[in-house]
Amino acid sequence: MAHHRFPRPLLAACVVVAWLAIAGFAGPLTGKLSEVQKNDAAAFLPASAESTKVQRISARFSEEGTLPAVVVYERTSGLTPADRAKVAADARRFASLPEVAPPVSPPIPSGDGAALQVVVPLSTRDGLKLGDAVDQLRRVAGGGPAGLRAYVAGPAGLLGDLIEVFKLIDVTLLLVTAGVVLVILLVVYRSPVLWLIPMLSVGMAYVLSAAVVYLLAREGVVDLSGQSQGILTVLVFGAGTDYALLLISRYREELHRHERPPVAMGATLRGAGPAVLASAATVILALLCLLFSQLNSTRGLGPVGATGIACTLVAMLTFLPALLLLAGRKVFWPFVPRYGSGSQEAIGLWERIAVHVGRRPRTIWVTTSLVLLALAAGLTQLRSTGVAQTESFVNRPDSVAGQEALARHFPAGAANPAVVVTRADRLDQVVAAARGVPGVVAIRVTPQTPPGQSAQRPDRAGATPPPAGAPKIVDGFAQLRVTFDAPADSRQAYDIVERLRAAVHAVPAADALVGGFDAVNLDTQQASRHDRAVVIPLVLAVILLVLALLLRAVLAPLLLIATVVLSFAAALGLCALLFRHLFGFPGEDSSFPLFAFVFLVALGIDYNIFLMTRVHEETKRLGTRAGTLRGLAVTGGVITSAGIVLAATFSALAVLPLVVLVELGVAVALGVLIDTVVVRSLLVPALTYDIGRLVWWPGRLARHPDTSCAPHPRADASLR
Repeated sequence: MAHHRFPRPLLAACVVVAWLAIAGFAGPLTGKLSEVQKNDAAAFLPASAESTKVQRISARFSEEGTLPAVVVYERTSGLTPADRAKVAADARRFASLPEVAPPVSPPIPSGDGAALQVVVPLSTRDGLKLGDAVDQLRRVAGGGPAGLRAYVAGPAGLLGDLIEVFKLIDVTLLLVTAGVVLVILLVVYRSPVLWLIPMLSVGMAYVLSAAVVYLLAREGVVDLSGQSQGILTVLVFGAGTDYALLLISRYREELHRHERPPVAMGATLRGAGPAVLASAATVILALLCLLFSQLNSTRGLGPVGATGIACTLVAMLTFLPALLLLAGRKVFWPFVPRYGSGSQEAIGLWERIAVHVGRRPRTIWVTTSLVLLALAAGLTQLRSTGVAQTESFVNRPDSVAGQEALARHFPAGAANPAVVVTRADRLDQVVAAARGVPGVVAIRVTPQTPPGQSAQRPDRAGATPPPAGAPKIVDGFAQLRVTFDAPADSRQAYDIVERLRAAVHAVPAADALVGGFDAVNLDTQQASRHDRAVVIPLVLAVILLVLALLLRAVLAPLLLIATVVLSFAAALGLCALLFRHLFGFPGEDSSFPLFAFVFLVALGIDYNIFLMTRVHEETKRLGTRAGTLRGLAVTGGVITSAGIVLAATFSALAVLPLVVLVELGVAVALGVLIDTVVVRSLLVPALTYDIGRLVWWPGRLARHPDTSCAPHPRADASLR
């Protein structure tokens, strides 16, 4: 006996102490994640996008990067002299704020006399402080005469409200996610103590993950957005709890067979360890496929999520086993596993389900496939062309109300003009080309002298600058502001951007480029379509390779991939119907299908890995058909619990008032439940049972004698 090779309590204690030391170093860093977030447009768009190139060139036209906030004042009955005096005073106060990069525009009246707007350029040197700057503008604008309403809108207002939402991740999302996991663990284990082991392990995994991601983001190795941080939180808690449930279930099973807990733990790590390792490797590789994305936000999520899963894997294979060994058998009280007593894992509901699958396998897999195909028909309702930024919030923040006020009183595109940069010697030709584009209503050339300053004011060198209104030229480029007659962030505005680009690109030697608010959103949608076309096939290929290596077969991995893709299509079809007819969402974010695919396929395949690795193990002893039923019976309870945990943790994203995160949370939750309850519990085992040993083709098990290959065998005998 080689019992001395397995972990002993002293070694387990050393492992726990080592992890406590890691937590002591990493703990203070977890609260700093928000400090390294990047949530501006540059954090989302690829460097190759036309609007990104415009941003780089436009940055040369000011001493520092700016983002415009539009402060809107509205009185539906018409502005009073006191209102106008208030707005004029506010404009002067705006110019004195440290976050403001002058010049601030004078108050601009609407044609109906019911509104004024002031354009305030805010510094973008620190994207995280932008939210504070927007709050400062709101404090200044508030407190006017009774009946005068003030809003801070425009790109800066929308981004400021977005940053405020992401601040909820640090506390609110973390507490909700941890609370959901705690409740489920109490229900699953019905033990006053056992739930502490996985909770402590998952908490340790999150602390390590957050610290590593913080250090990588601080050094510029990875890009972290608020969206990525939210997904990191639920990913670590969901996957970590899944791994803990699988390992603890197998450990309890082994304690019935082995007298000494270290020996039982060794058997656990040999039996369930490869499944956990394969599961984590699948998710990590699938997430790293996002590095081939064009969108910076999508590409950044890849290494951030992969880091979280890697840290979770290490914690679950070291810290969790060490805690279990130190706690001993009594941690399972009141259901303490006794050595020599029969394991209860294959008794009860899942034994009955396995028997049913064995008796009518073909009926079950055909029926479940048809049901999933019917749900997938809902994909015809999917509208993943993007969601306008004003419609991206579940609630109605101040910036959205401000955009609506702008639309009521000012030309549709006045607050968010397109930005065109061109070679200065081709300025006149570009202006003429832009003027002929349908939908363009106004063109303004960026002047040499800022509005409001004297044209004769000497510069620092003592020379007199050109007269006011002359075009400003930087590195041979001039800049235009082009106003559309379409509302910002609308399909009509995107069409005008495309027409404008075609027109100015046709000017010879102008090197003209079109950027701005609408162009950024259009380029984001185009990049999302590219990412789906590239990343989805790559993820499928990676998962297929991992499954083939794990199961030493080709047919079984192909079948598993097919079932998970069918499950994904069914989940998205159901979500499309719910989002349109129940939630009333305006559409789906352009990144939604890719994110949903990566998480549903990569995480959904986990449950098939947990099931099929156990089936593979049992097949060596019992044959394919009996091994399939035995594997389903002994893993059914724990895998279903794991699926419920993962679904619940992703549904916690719904506490953040952003449409894209609510959609992602609902989609992953529904998809995981479909995959756990239907695909892994019925479709996969029924299909495997019906095919028999050929499912392992061309591996050695395809030639393994199947002890249950007679037509319509007594399925209950297979569980003995």
